[in-house]
Amino acid sequence: MRFATFFGLSVVALVPNVAAHGYLRSVAIDGKTYQGNVPNNPSGDSPIRLINDVDPVKGTSNPNLSCGQNAQNAALVVPANPGSEVTFAWASGGGGNWPHNTGPMLTYMAACEGTTCDQFDASNAQWFKIDEVGKKSDGSAWVQQDIMNGGTYSLSLPQNIAPGDYLIRHEIIALQIALSLGGAEFYPSCTQVRVGGNGNGVPNATVSFPGAYQDTDAGILTPDVYNPGFTYVFPGPAIASFVSGSDSGNGNGNSSSGSEPSSAIPTSTAALPSSSSAAPVPTDGSPSASSTAPSSTPTDTSGGCYDYDAREDHRPRRMSRVMRNVD
Repeated sequence: MRFATFFGLSVVALVPNVAAHGYLRSVAIDGKTYQGNVPNNPSGDSPIRLINDVDPVKGTSNPNLSCGQNAQNAALVVPANPGSEVTFAWASGGGGNWPHNTGPMLTYMAACEGTTCDQFDASNAQWFKIDEVGKKSDGSAWVQQDIMNGGTYSLSLPQNIAPGDYLIRHEIIALQIALSLGGAEFYPSCTQVRVGGNGNGVPNATVSFPGAYQDTDAGILTPDVYNPGFTYVFPGPAIASFVSGSDSGNGNGNSSSGSEPSSAIPTSTAALPSSSSAAPVPTDGSPSASSTAPSSTPTDTSGGCYDYDAREDHRPRRMSRVMRNVD
């Protein structure tokens, strides 16, 4: 009886930890939705690279910072165009709404040089930033709050991007325990797309992951994140110059929020208004790619998550300026 009771309590204790993490459940491109797979549980082909653990990537020197925990190449490379609207939908590890509300969302792209994206090694990727969002324009809350509320985050691809195969690296950085060194939680994802059109834009500068961030960066170590008047500084490079101005997301993306249906995912939006726009999560699309890999050690690739977000004194409640219900 003692063993049975202990085992039951242990299982219950694990549930909040799983639910407190999450993954990119689906991506929609110009209204067509592609489903991802539950981490470490592939069920079908997808353009979203499969990760093997819902735990966050920990540490800016972690090799999993490129595409997520032991991410595997996906089977599909799906069509997109310059200016395409891309909508990201996130879920908790338990399948519900995204569990966090504090921290930015950043989006990068990288050309799959020399091959197609389903064959490309992301450790060789040269990334350029196309969008970043943090707090809302009135400073009342993070755009990530809209994801927690069941919303989605949308942005537009650069209008002049050259054709070819690209990875879209969309990440959430959760800062609820980033008051001390190493507390930041990274949730990167990679989606494989083939951009058409006749653009000729080339980014002015690129970065690598790991390498683009340092653990001591102002946007990653945030001891004052809950203090009134806190001003957030985004980590990493500036928005790539060839997509600046009207072609750049640069924190102007829009989020939608609301209750999510079982097929939808929570999404997040930008702190400052962006050139991108929010859209509801469509329910069509294919399931994601498969593959498994051993998970990494908690100190380097994953980490526990203290539920600072859930505290009433830390949790902003207001929704984004631009919202839609997720049907």
